[in-house]
Amino acid sequence: MNKPEIIKEIVKGQYRQAALQVKSGGGSCCGTVLPADVVDPISSKLYGEKDTAGVPAEAMVASLGCGNPTALADLHAGETVLDLGSGGGIDVLLSAKRVGATGKVYGLDMTDEMLALARENQQRAGVDNVEFLKGDIEQIPLPDDSVDVIISNCVINLSGEKARVLAEAFRVLRPGGRLAVSDIVVRRAVPEEVRRSMELWAGCVAGALEESDYRTLLAQAGFEEIAVEPTRVYCAADAREFLRGAGLDVEQVAAQVDGAFMAAFVRAHKPGSPSRRA
Repeated sequence: MNKPEIIKEIVKGQYRQAALQVKSGGGSCCGTVLPADVVDPISSKLYGEKDTAGVPAEAMVASLGCGNPTALADLHAGETVLDLGSGGGIDVLLSAKRVGATGKVYGLDMTDEMLALARENQQRAGVDNVEFLKGDIEQIPLPDDSVDVIISNCVINLSGEKARVLAEAFRVLRPGGRLAVSDIVVRRAVPEEVRRSMELWAGCVAGALEESDYRTLLAQAGFEEIAVEPTRVYCAADAREFLRGAGLDVEQVAAQVDGAFMAAFVRAHKPGSPSRRA
């Protein structure tokens, strides 16, 4: 297997484990298993009580993201939304509320266990305007110009082929459509051992793009009006938690990555006829 395929298999394995852990009453951070008494520094405190009213507890536990794209993207009734890497389905279910009965939300995931969990959560929530699809974010199983908004929550950074992901996102968006994703973004250079760690790749860190590279790839895919807005900057104390279990010198590397990673809201638009903006 080539490197992107290896990365995909590792990420798939981690997320399969995460889904099974939710089933057994546990939780995890971006695919990286944390002890029950550890507060996840990346995926904690992303959703307020108002956001999650009526959302199954299992969808909340399975939330492995780094932001709340449904709160940041201004979704409107009747729109069609696609969530890349939908996991347990929380952002799909929240989006379904916003677009209403005349809208539609697709959740795309490559992991059978996560898809099964998401469909169970859909049934518990009693939501009809949702469809979960199996597939890769590098090859989206939808037609050209078929969705108004693409959201994603800490998933694009996990791909070993980010240019393909963004090109596919551009393809399936309608003219004037918008990309509104939460992701981990690198603010400055980080140690090479972090980049090499597949454990950390599955944990949302090693595969993150530097902000300038993110902007470049979006522009190369054809997007315009690109914006990267920090929502949270991770400090050394946060780093100690997501470095745990990765086989690295936690104290040394934590100091080196202090402030180097941030959760960010990434916005961009596909050129074309005007549409409501995220």
